[in-house]
Amino acid sequence: MTNSTVKKLFEKMTIEEKIGQLLQLSADFFQGNSAVITGPMSEHHLSLKTLYQAGSVLGVSGAKRVRAIQSDYLAHSRLKIPMLFMADVVHGYQTIFPIPLALTASFDPSVMKNASEVAASEAAAGGVHVTFAPMVDLVRDPRWGRVMESSGEDPFLSSVMAQAAVKGFQGEKPLANEHIAACVKHFAAYGAPEAGREYNTVDLSEWRFREQYLPAYAKAIEAQVLLVMTSFNTLFGVPATANQYLMRDILRKELHFNGVLISDWDAIGELITHGVAGDLKQAASLALKAGVDIDMMSFAYAHYLKKATDVDSNTKKLIDESVMRILELKDVLGLFDDPYRGISEEREAIAIKTHKNLASAQHAAEQAMVLLKNKNHILPLKQQQRLAVVGPAANTGEILGSWSWQGDSSTTESYISALRRHFLNVSYAQGCGFHQINLQEVQTAMKIARNSDVIVAFMGLPQSDSGEATSMTNLCLPKEQLTLLARLSELNKPMVIVVNTGRPLVLTDVDAESDAMLISWFPGSRGAEALANILDGTVEPSGKLPMTFPRKLGQIPVYYNAYSTGRPIQGDSSDNENKYLSKYIDESNEPLYPFGFGLTYADLIVTDLRLNQKTITPNKSIHVMAVVKNRSDRDGLAVVQCYIHQKVGQTVRPIKQLIDFIKVIIPANSTKTVEFNLTSDKLVSVHSDLAKHIDVGEYIVMVGLDSEKVLKDTIFVKQNIGELYNDQIKK
Repeated sequence: MTNSTVKKLFEKMTIEEKIGQLLQLSADFFQGNSAVITGPMSEHHLSLKTLYQAGSVLGVSGAKRVRAIQSDYLAHSRLKIPMLFMADVVHGYQTIFPIPLALTASFDPSVMKNASEVAASEAAAGGVHVTFAPMVDLVRDPRWGRVMESSGEDPFLSSVMAQAAVKGFQGEKPLANEHIAACVKHFAAYGAPEAGREYNTVDLSEWRFREQYLPAYAKAIEAQVLLVMTSFNTLFGVPATANQYLMRDILRKELHFNGVLISDWDAIGELITHGVAGDLKQAASLALKAGVDIDMMSFAYAHYLKKATDVDSNTKKLIDESVMRILELKDVLGLFDDPYRGISEEREAIAIKTHKNLASAQHAAEQAMVLLKNKNHILPLKQQQRLAVVGPAANTGEILGSWSWQGDSSTTESYISALRRHFLNVSYAQGCGFHQINLQEVQTAMKIARNSDVIVAFMGLPQSDSGEATSMTNLCLPKEQLTLLARLSELNKPMVIVVNTGRPLVLTDVDAESDAMLISWFPGSRGAEALANILDGTVEPSGKLPMTFPRKLGQIPVYYNAYSTGRPIQGDSSDNENKYLSKYIDESNEPLYPFGFGLTYADLIVTDLRLNQKTITPNKSIHVMAVVKNRSDRDGLAVVQCYIHQKVGQTVRPIKQLIDFIKVIIPANSTKTVEFNLTSDKLVSVHSDLAKHIDVGEYIVMVGLDSEKVLKDTIFVKQNIGELYNDQIKK
């Protein structure tokens, strides 16, 4: 359908039909394969007529059911406008990939893109049109459970992964039937709730918001994402869903987003409890004025149906704008040409959980796992070693993680099952539960551990402890697990600890008990095989931490790219002699493990840093070259990271910030030179006027295998390049 045809269709719509397009209902409203006036419909006083005017539904999938509901819906639609089917396809549909935080740990945007492509192809075969992903909220506080859905603490890394996810889900326009529309969430700054508590207030200066939190959203929109979701939180004193400055001035005008803006679940209704609306009628007015096109499950916009003929001209204009955006989305998805997008039970049967898709999920899990410690090269394990496998995460298929909506834990292989295929002598005893322990279980674990060469302990959190509404104040492993580890350590056996988690944890006590420690995250459908491949050395670990792991809970939020202070520590003995520094009196400032950290089995080191010139000019960038040496007999996979620090700026600058990275194979006993192209746009900062500028002066370039251990050199920016860039921004 052409745009002119969409306009002709729009012109035929009644005001009631237009308002209906703004309503989104949940799967509860479609019992069986058609609309029924029971359950939630009667609760919310919706008529059957209203239901058959609703423009979209969430949480429905399955080719047979979607086709039946769409067919029933179209039979009752005067203008035959198809319904949109939306769902939370976050890190897989039925083939489940590692959680997004883990995908980010791969430091490989192609891994994120492929995961999104596979999720899109399976979801599309199941009748889904729109996914509520990717979540690009910047997160520095792991107490917030939805950190598992994010790309972590760094604006640049988050931006790169946001673009990769959008391109993977959507492909090219118009969308092919194997792709679905992406919805970037949550706009904006949802990842910075006070105290890490879900749904809590966010209070950021606009300068900091623009400097650190806005870039990932901007890059996703630059990638032509088709939808954006509002966030639950306040920002600049106003709830996001009613925030006209945020939605119309920043999102629409400044970022040039022309797609569909959808509220989060009941977010319009929550304007009442936020205290900015007196009733649902006022809440609807505030959200519509802010440019929210689709009302997800608050039924606020349904208020306009009660007196549709009396809607004033200004409100009609806002409704018309929203309806056109929704119709254009349906057109881009090809729904006017084929309301079913080619779905069938036959297509669904051959498109979901294929061998190729599962292999992709396994590869992603192998790239995502992070080796934090490997004392005396205990890993990789040898096939003939006697392994004592213990811990609550060892013998369960619940390793998929939150938001694995269509994933099946009951058919997901456990770690112990995979290890028994890879190693000749494996004994197992649970030892304790995630939050339970008894003496008999501990004794059984101790018995098999005494007769082993290596203890492999699978610890961590159950998948129910990560995701939405799982804020935590204690990020240490449960005391029951720590008790088991302490008893096992008494045996003085080498101990490998695998940590299943959806967030950074305080692992100081765990680290002290371990000889090797590996973060497996929630690794998805083929996570067990991926883990076994890493433990036996078939696969080289290469994941890097996308978030800092704190040493103590009281450090949170702790992140690598903090701003310079007036009284910084020096990192040497002088810090102990001066009390009046930005430091703790009872603990080091340093985290347990920094951003970007992750070991490999190969012995890799950055040995040299060279620049082709010291000054960036308007017509020429700087080539930053680093030599990576492999001092071992096995091939290594290096994630080489490039950071920058601006020595003097108009506003305070981070002590370092990531500007580029590259993942590269370094053959055994060899060196390889990697190169970064340092262009002037990577030196941009937000000034106190809230505009982007490039400051003249001295910058420190840093290259390393993590954010702490880096080689350094100095570059300079001349006056003319700063002025040239600033003039371009103004134009």
